[in-house]
Amino acid sequence: MLIGEVARRSGVSARMLRHYESLGLLGTTRRTGSGYRAYSDEDIRRIFHIESLRSLGLSLRDVARALDDPGFTPAALVADLVRRTRERLAAETELLTRLGRIAAAEPAGWEDVLRTVALLQALGSPSAPDRQRAALSTVGDRPVPVAALVEAVLAEPDPNVAGALRWALARSGADGLALLAEGLGSPAAEVRERAVRTVAELPRDEATALLRTALDHADPVVRGQAALALGARGLTEAVPTLIEMIVEEGGAGNDADAADALGALAGDSAAADRIAGALVAHLADDALGPSTRRRLAQALADVPGPLAARALTELSHDEDRAVALTAAYGLVLRTRR
Repeated sequence: MLIGEVARRSGVSARMLRHYESLGLLGTTRRTGSGYRAYSDEDIRRIFHIESLRSLGLSLRDVARALDDPGFTPAALVADLVRRTRERLAAETELLTRLGRIAAAEPAGWEDVLRTVALLQALGSPSAPDRQRAALSTVGDRPVPVAALVEAVLAEPDPNVAGALRWALARSGADGLALLAEGLGSPAAEVRERAVRTVAELPRDEATALLRTALDHADPVVRGQAALALGARGLTEAVPTLIEMIVEEGGAGNDADAADALGALAGDSAAADRIAGALVAHLADDALGPSTRRRLAQALADVPGPLAARALTELSHDEDRAVALTAAYGLVLRTRR
């Protein structure tokens, strides 16, 4: 078969076939009486083997070793190809993400592009102060890539930087709630907590709707942070979760905050009675330990009305001294208000 026919059937150009021959990948081909290269069936099979190995990312040198070295084993080489391919994909994915963020910022000119690139680099800096300055610099007249802010806040371990990023996101005027909702579904607990804390600082109605959804989240930390945020917005649907934070052992460390939120929600007599009634209902459980009764007493101290006062009076005679003292002190505080 002549070189032109081989090139047509194999998809390998005549120039590349000559290159393979010059490198020794193909043996010296026979010539016709007119001096044209003639390829045998074995040559054709080898060409297809070469192309198959090249499609895996092997260099021509590695292809030659694979085809001609009887002692050559592919395992280590394939493992190295896997590693390099993953690195290349990660780099290209990062580049694609960066380009998408620049496009989302709708740059008016190259100055805007350069500014966005500088911001993205600063947000990824290993220096916490640099990341904080970058977050604070985003508030202005120019558009900000909101996806970059959301990703940064979800990954930020430094509380000061995270606070600056939440502040910047709240003032950006952009809608990052869809991305934050994805953060609430993250398998990483720390990412879920950062997401709900960020949503809590967004003032828009859509943020309130997402916080309401988070009240049913499987993660108690997410439920608790959502309830505290909704309580601060005066929404009474947070009450059951706030009480759960008080009753459950430790309340994810926020039982005192939950008690304060309940006290703030008990602004009128009807709400106060409902909250006090729910707290008192838990006191009827004989299986409650002293620490839970003490936390309930602390919460009742912040709830106005006669129902809470009666419950505190009963708790002031509790068999556990710490519970009794807490309830008694709660009654004293109520008289001072």
